[in-house]
Amino acid sequence: MNIKMLQLLEGARQATGVTVIIDVFRAFTVEAYAMSSGAKMIIPVGDKQVAYNLKVENPDYILIGERHGKILPGFDYGNSPSQIENVNLKDKVIIHTTSAGTQGIANAKNADMILTGSLVNARAIAEFIRQNEFKDVSLVCMGLEAIEPIEEDTLCAEYIKSLLGDKPFDLNKRIEQLKITSGAKFFDETNQEVFPKRDFELCTDVDKFNFVLKLVHGEKFDYMKKIDVNFN
Repeated sequence: MNIKMLQLLEGARQATGVTVIIDVFRAFTVEAYAMSSGAKMIIPVGDKQVAYNLKVENPDYILIGERHGKILPGFDYGNSPSQIENVNLKDKVIIHTTSAGTQGIANAKNADMILTGSLVNARAIAEFIRQNEFKDVSLVCMGLEAIEPIEEDTLCAEYIKSLLGDKPFDLNKRIEQLKITSGAKFFDETNQEVFPKRDFELCTDVDKFNFVLKLVHGEKFDYMKKIDVNFN
């Protein structure tokens, strides 16, 4: 198996084979929680205006997203798993746009298949890749607003790679380190409205979900499909 670890928008553009676009804080953690809450479909878009237009055309769709971490005007929820943790999204269609994660999806033009990546379903991602015997794997870390590498995304990529190679990995220690590096913002009492501590807890609930989210090319728009993974 050929595994490439790539970074940011350029990494997304270089990605080939089965491509995992990783955004731990918080885009693809949000999508995982939304799907676990029964969402029918998630439409990831890079351009926020496209999101607004889709909402006008489909008033029942739910808008989730951010720019610079903050909820976009007129959106139903920010890019925060704690905001939707206890929301019933059964059969809802979600439009999702973010500064990093969804930008990676939009730019991964050379990928044969796109999966989203986060710590909450990392083991399911590795198992899905293993079971399907993919030979070419790209792990793309989207980083801070897709312009600067960030610890949690690289950690997630390294963890998935270790699972694919059956190699030991001290995940707990690395997650503790996040509290004083890229995750420190979640512990800043003056920043709880935008980056609540609960988001850190939800984003680092490792291997909570046994499913992957796969991009499907639809007639009107691309969307994320939930695929359950059975562990042998």
